[in-house]
Amino acid sequence: MVKLYIFSDPICPWCYIGKARLDAALLERPDHPFEIEWHPFMLNPDMPADGMDRRAYLEAKFGGKDGAVQAYLPVQKEAEASGLTINLDKIERTPSTIDAHRLIHWAHLEGRQTATVSRLFQAYFVDGRDIGDRAVLGDIAEGTGMDREMVERLFETGADEANIRARDIDAREKGVNAVPTFVIANQHVVPGAQPTDLWLKVIDEIQQGLRESDDTTH
Repeated sequence: MVKLYIFSDPICPWCYIGKARLDAALLERPDHPFEIEWHPFMLNPDMPADGMDRRAYLEAKFGGKDGAVQAYLPVQKEAEASGLTINLDKIERTPSTIDAHRLIHWAHLEGRQTATVSRLFQAYFVDGRDIGDRAVLGDIAEGTGMDREMVERLFETGADEANIRARDIDAREKGVNAVPTFVIANQHVVPGAQPTDLWLKVIDEIQQGLRESDDTTH
């Protein structure tokens, strides 16, 4: 197997689109060699715990309403081209994602990580739910078969919060400055929401290389 690390934030629309494009390639190549791990990157590491009004956040980030609208036009277009539903008008708050990243970390320990990431994207971009709300995160945990009560207890303890913050800082120090960022076999960095065709090419090249190394060892 080949490790594919994905640095992502569940409120990042390009991460949502990038995952859909990768998923399409994996469906076309069911014998792909990837073992996928999701790693934390927070777009807003200093966001207050209860988040903030989305409109205020976007207008501050993009310099007013027009800037926010312009920034999100390509997102809407590319999401639709990738067959995704994205209901930006349903999203009322921009949350802190520290707890969502903690949940993704715990899901990894249980082998439910990608399912959890999928449900976080669905909750935020399709259903417009506040994924900074621990009750919402409890629903998501339960929906992937995790023990909701245990997850809720872990949230209360602050478990792994320092771990997530340290890993976010470490990713930045290693040069990750935007997401999604994909790292293949700890060697090759693929930034951005790459098209499905690129992923098909990458998978085919890796498999060819694996076959050739098999041939030389026999």
